[in-house]
Amino acid sequence: MHPSNGGPCQGIRNAIPYFQKAGITTEVVCMDDKRSNYPVTDDFTIYKVGSGKTSYQYQPELLKWLKNNILNYDFVIVHGLWQYHNYAVYKTIKLLKKQNLKIPKVIIMPHGMLDPYFQKATDRKWKALRNELVWSLIEKKCISQANVVFYTCEEEMRLAATTFKSYSPKKVFNVGYGVQIPPENKESLKEDFYKIYPEIKNKKYLLFLSRIHEKKGVDLLINAYNELFQKNKDLPDLVIAGPTTSDYAQQMILLASNNPKIHFSGMLTGNAKWGAFYNCEAYLLPSHQENFGIAIVEAMACKKPVLITKNVNIWSEIYEGGGGWIVNLEEKNELKNTLLKIINQSEDELTDKGLNAFKTYQNKFDIETCANKFIETLNNI
Repeated sequence: MHPSNGGPCQGIRNAIPYFQKAGITTEVVCMDDKRSNYPVTDDFTIYKVGSGKTSYQYQPELLKWLKNNILNYDFVIVHGLWQYHNYAVYKTIKLLKKQNLKIPKVIIMPHGMLDPYFQKATDRKWKALRNELVWSLIEKKCISQANVVFYTCEEEMRLAATTFKSYSPKKVFNVGYGVQIPPENKESLKEDFYKIYPEIKNKKYLLFLSRIHEKKGVDLLINAYNELFQKNKDLPDLVIAGPTTSDYAQQMILLASNNPKIHFSGMLTGNAKWGAFYNCEAYLLPSHQENFGIAIVEAMACKKPVLITKNVNIWSEIYEGGGGWIVNLEEKNELKNTLLKIINQSEDELTDKGLNAFKTYQNKFDIETCANKFIETLNNI
């Protein structure tokens, strides 16, 4: 549940206030270190059972916790696949069924982890083989036993059915996914961002805000921006916001080291994050695969146009709403040419596109609407 772990953690935090409003008590069990602290304050209960071992995150304390506590709940929602937590729920439910007890209903949310990209990407051959093995031994059983599988958008649900031949869930639903309305745009938000990264003060900039990971296309973005910079030194600056401790992030810092207009701000949270969104010209995420992209929708909620790729599962909703630019990464130079198009647009054109993005957020990705749909679906399974 540490915010640095990406979208699902934030998605849970976005939805819980609306579950509480509907009279639903929600608690979270996770495999974070029991002594770990988060840079955010949560008003719901989080049980930390300890970090797991290996990339599979094996943690026997989770199984013990589930056996002792799972009957306290009406529903168990499993977020993500390919790690021990999914098998632990499966094993616990299997044991309880033998005792003829009233067991909670199990919902699995893959969060894009059944996307065929992960089995087809050329740099994931060994991981794809591992997934095939784990699928045949564990995950297909978990999917088949669950009462229902929830997806965050139509494209995710469609793609998930194409990845493994033995995919056979009992039921599937698109329940949507949303983000909360951001805080009102005030001068204090901007100042909080400038306190963290004063180098960007009073400059126009484009914003990448996400994990700095191979999947996110950060290298493609830096290379395209560097090419444009060679011909035009007056570009808006480029701010890359995300944790910089990984080896890949350090490689990206090196890749950008000769360009004084590329800035790495580190991870942004709270007011500083919203300040970065509100004051950028546009938000950029040229990802190789994105199930939903919470940061994309957060930018849209701040009335900012977004550049994404056709590998982001909500691209068609954004395209239809006119709130951004959709790049096909298979087309050479399309990312660079789209960046140039953004740079050459007037302030009025960017403002209009940002308003379109905000309308799409209101119509498709408002958290209250999505949370209500989620609750309604729960009540009917």
